[in-house]
Amino acid sequence: MRASRMERAVNYMVLVLFAAQALIPVLYVVILSLRSERIGDDSWGHVENYATAWEQGRFSQYMANSAIIAVLVVGLALVLSLMSGYVLGVLRPRGGNVLFFVFLLGIMVPSEAIVLPMFFDMRALGLTDTVWAVALPQTAQSLAFGTFWMRAFFRGVDPAILEAARIDGAGDLRILVSVLLPIGRPAIVTQVVLTFMWTWNDFLIPLVMSPSGAMRTAPLGLAFFQGQYTQGSTLLAAGAVLVALPMVILYLVLQKQFISGMTEGAVKG
Repeated sequence: MRASRMERAVNYMVLVLFAAQALIPVLYVVILSLRSERIGDDSWGHVENYATAWEQGRFSQYMANSAIIAVLVVGLALVLSLMSGYVLGVLRPRGGNVLFFVFLLGIMVPSEAIVLPMFFDMRALGLTDTVWAVALPQTAQSLAFGTFWMRAFFRGVDPAILEAARIDGAGDLRILVSVLLPIGRPAIVTQVVLTFMWTWNDFLIPLVMSPSGAMRTAPLGLAFFQGQYTQGSTLLAAGAVLVALPMVILYLVLQKQFISGMTEGAVKG
């Protein structure tokens, strides 16, 4: 049944309203970041605000910390999720469903409930104020979602493809690398984008696991920058744009694969 012209117009109107609700605050922050810092000066287009915020807020160090942590978490979580998803979605060993529900606990249990026990564990191992103290807990959390996501994808693959690969003599590793990874690129990209976004935006774990601030990340640095410039909204807005920029760039580069993975997941769901 085709939608009428009036129904399509209403649908587009609703989508435009939701898009405006999401984009107007972003545009406001960008415009604010380009205003003059001087009181009474209404001029606009001060790109140097970004350089000032970058230097005064020490974002070079914080962005480097965030990048290192994000690369570690995304890489480790992706590799482990592919392996666990393949075992639970393709091999399906005895007791696999029970193990799958154990993985789901990582999605259901919030970080706030376990961050203090994790801190004492990391301190006992001598890992606090290191990159691993921040990356390992985030990897564990991302692995829970990654296992759920990749298991769902692998279970939706046509069994005839896997059987044909086994007849040709391919082992499990060869099937995973040569058969499933190429056709699973949208699902993999979707996990990479979501994991990167969650890791980059995480505030609690870097705050607790690095008491000295040695591994302070970009969002955490922005919060401290806000404390220094409570009256300087222009520099604060410039810092917010700098912190959000890597996520925007990653999404723009991978948006086609990301949207494809999300839509395929919705159809399979």
